[in-house]
Amino acid sequence: MPPTLAAVAALPQLGLRSRTGPLPDAPVVWVAVSELEDPTPFLEGGELVLTTGMRLTPANAAGYVSRLVGRGVAGLGFAVGVIHETVPAELIAEARGQGLALLEVPRPTPFIAVGKAVSRMLAAEWYEDVTRAYQGQRELTRAALTGPGAVVTRLARLLGGWALLLDASGAVEHAEPAGARDRAGALAPELARLRRRPAKGGRAGAPAEGGQAASLALSDHGDHIAVQRIGLGGRPRGFLAVGTGTPLQPAAHTIVGAAVALLTLQSEGPRTGRDLRASVAALLLGRPGDGPAVPRGPVRVLACAGGTAVLDALESDPAGARCPAVPLDGHIAVVVPDELSGTVEALLAGTGPIGVSSPASEDPAAALREAEEALAAARQTGKDVLHYADLPGQGVIGLLDPALARTFADTLLAPLRKEDLVETVRAYVEANGQGEAAARALGVHRHTLRARMRKAADVLGRDPDDPGVRAELWIALAVMSSRGDRIGHRGDSHSGPAEIA
Repeated sequence: MPPTLAAVAALPQLGLRSRTGPLPDAPVVWVAVSELEDPTPFLEGGELVLTTGMRLTPANAAGYVSRLVGRGVAGLGFAVGVIHETVPAELIAEARGQGLALLEVPRPTPFIAVGKAVSRMLAAEWYEDVTRAYQGQRELTRAALTGPGAVVTRLARLLGGWALLLDASGAVEHAEPAGARDRAGALAPELARLRRRPAKGGRAGAPAEGGQAASLALSDHGDHIAVQRIGLGGRPRGFLAVGTGTPLQPAAHTIVGAAVALLTLQSEGPRTGRDLRASVAALLLGRPGDGPAVPRGPVRVLACAGGTAVLDALESDPAGARCPAVPLDGHIAVVVPDELSGTVEALLAGTGPIGVSSPASEDPAAALREAEEALAAARQTGKDVLHYADLPGQGVIGLLDPALARTFADTLLAPLRKEDLVETVRAYVEANGQGEAAARALGVHRHTLRARMRKAADVLGRDPDDPGVRAELWIALAVMSSRGDRIGHRGDSHSGPAEIA
């Protein structure tokens, strides 16, 4: 809930003083500053309006107050010491007579201070709601490990009300507290609307064609009741009903939505097992294309090094559930419909290196070989995900033996390192032999660069302007810039900012 006017006025740093007696618990949704005689066209209601009374006169005080009251503002803050030394008596009298809370704002308190204070209070309230919703979702998730009944019990306690889980016919499966079971009879006439399929693309709770809905809200004996469908298909697998003494706030709606999602996942579990059994039967009968869980059309094979974490990630998402996986020697192969490849790659991100094949329609075995080759390259180069089609772009240094490559690089660069010329040569190579660009990168004059490069040629005994020499230098620099036991650079060998000034 937004902060109340009384809470705002109680902030000691603002020094606000009520001129109309005890302040109401009216919520303050925002602060609006206006010197207009009629600011109401720019207000929505619930604001604390601040003014210096620039256009206020004894004659128009009554109409001014009347318009603010009609708009439903939370209160009026009047600054003294700017236009008026004190709050006009006519304004105080009209505010008291018409029921408008009037606050005196002292001269040292700028209006921006009031606005910032209310903004901070609103932010704190929003953060509290988010924290409450997050904590509620965590508690419901833990309860879901025990079963639907535990979810219903936890939900009722989080809301401070009651909760019912009904089956598709409207019979009570779980009730918290037990006395809430008696409310099922009153809900029965309302469930017919929820038994119809919601309109395609409609949001939860929104009426669909013919009065159909995915959720509904009603009042009964002082309780505010919300009922939602459980299940994903055209026919609901059940209903969740909750009741509270006051309307549900946004955080509570989020918690109820989490409970519906968890109960829906639990209700859909048997369907997943049914699809798996159908797929196995289709394979045994030699008709894999008839299995509902067997991917159709072009597929990709993912070779994943993440072990059981890969299987856990697949089971956690509906997209992953559509992808058969089999443990092989040193990795897990996952068959993924081509249109889900990006989704599943993101799902498995962080489980370990992944090699991805090209799309295959007729030879999944060839796709497996591609995925395994891509996985081997990903392991060597340190990539999280590597597509077989991208292998040529990994560069020649990715094919080098790390130990031999480092020996070659260390030997070639040793004379430059001794003369502190490595970064000069690096800048020159990265600039493709363009002295002006290399000098700018190093922050030195081109004559200085030229002198250093002459010295580099002397200590190398080779000409860095020769394409073959420059290519060898590029490879050596790239190898020495690689970290760990892997070599993996597409073309930049720059490991950090140049150190020569």
